[in-house]
Amino acid sequence: MSTPQRAHRTPGVLDEELSARRLLSRGQAVCAVLVPAVIVLALAAHLAFGWGPSPLWWCQAAVALATAVYLVVLVFKTAVVLGAWEAAVIDLDEADLHRLPQEALPAYTVLVPLHREAAVLPALLERLAGLDYPAASLQILLLVEEDDEETRAALPELDAPFEVVLIPPSTPRTKPKACNIGLARARGEFVVVYDAEDRPEPRQLRKAVLAFRALPGRVVCVQAELQYWNPWTNWLTRCFAAEYAGHFSLMLRGLDRYRLPIPLGGTSNHFRTDALLALGGWDPYNVTEDADLGIRIARRGWDVRMMVSVTEEEANSRLGNWIRQRSRWIKGYLQTWLVHTRHPLRLWRQLGTKQTLAFHLTMGLSTITTLANPFFWGLTLLYLCTGTRYVQALFPPLSLYCGAAAMVIGNSLMVYCMMAGCLERGLFPAVRAMLTIPLYWALMSVAAYRALYQLARPDRRHFWELTEHGLVDGGTAVDDDDDLQPALR
Repeated sequence: MSTPQRAHRTPGVLDEELSARRLLSRGQAVCAVLVPAVIVLALAAHLAFGWGPSPLWWCQAAVALATAVYLVVLVFKTAVVLGAWEAAVIDLDEADLHRLPQEALPAYTVLVPLHREAAVLPALLERLAGLDYPAASLQILLLVEEDDEETRAALPELDAPFEVVLIPPSTPRTKPKACNIGLARARGEFVVVYDAEDRPEPRQLRKAVLAFRALPGRVVCVQAELQYWNPWTNWLTRCFAAEYAGHFSLMLRGLDRYRLPIPLGGTSNHFRTDALLALGGWDPYNVTEDADLGIRIARRGWDVRMMVSVTEEEANSRLGNWIRQRSRWIKGYLQTWLVHTRHPLRLWRQLGTKQTLAFHLTMGLSTITTLANPFFWGLTLLYLCTGTRYVQALFPPLSLYCGAAAMVIGNSLMVYCMMAGCLERGLFPAVRAMLTIPLYWALMSVAAYRALYQLARPDRRHFWELTEHGLVDGGTAVDDDDDLQPALR
């Protein structure tokens, strides 16, 4: 087994103001205390002296504000998805791949963070060894926690291009911390991150090199698309696969077309190594370090582009495992939103108006709607059971009409977008499962409140909940639509 190599490049220092190490800045903390205090004082003044707006007015204002957020988010997402159909995504054919001879391919580093992945390790090593790239120009760094005896014991004797990098057992124990340690040892002109369960297209590295060669220097990251190889395991994986299809095949392509900040996926993002070093690498305290890095790239004035090349992953097929994974993602989105809104004027100056609005709609307000969903579902249920008696006071006419439009038209549009993602990916049997997608959204709200609870606890704020892989054997999950399964391939 090879041993860790000495670092020869040092990432830049990440600005403390761009790190999720602390939850709130001083200004955010003051606002978090001051705004509720003003509302409470206003309510007390009204109850005691009749001054100011009534409690009902505050409730109506909250409902109106939430309704406006829903409508803006729905319009934004629909516009982005519709724009995806005309996105000029980087698409390289077989003839393009032979434009660069073997000897002209630059050094490439692959970072593979591993933690308790003994079960999937043999298949992972086989897939990485099958990457269509000259071994002499390839460096594959397996980033293994020093005290992860299970994974270390499962590692066979490895030759070049594989190298094992042991990660010291220090806090925070996160994937981005491991990636930063690997980045310091990277020899490649380009670097990519793969997860333990990934099945990257063998020629993906070649495609990324050609993409970078053809693109201007301000494009510092190329994101490949992710999809699941086991969408037919159960209802949960159907919905998860449809969500990924809509996100990577439509949403991110639309953001690419309009040159809006792209929250990166956690894997298969290819970087110019020098640019990544200049950015300070990943934030080790952010549990969606990928999405955060996409925003930092945009703030630097650089670009991310989408590339037609697929990496397959294993869709979570167990509810508890899915909740833990989704909670981490939502917690990281909230971390990222809070970090980048510490200095709103600075953010606006760096991104401009269009990109700043897109950032808030993608990272923050979309998450808030997930948290607000149970409240409005409860009001809808109350209305269905009791009529207008208890809810009409909360909904003045304008709020009522806008809320009804958001519920009926908005939900229909979101279901349509999910179905469109399925059709784009060839997941035809999953289309009918989208009729039950509101149940999936309810699970997302459960995960969102779990994320909020963890974010409020300092001991759980940076805790990386590990996703268990290898739940489905191989890649041939049993499905009740066996005659339709070849459509996926």
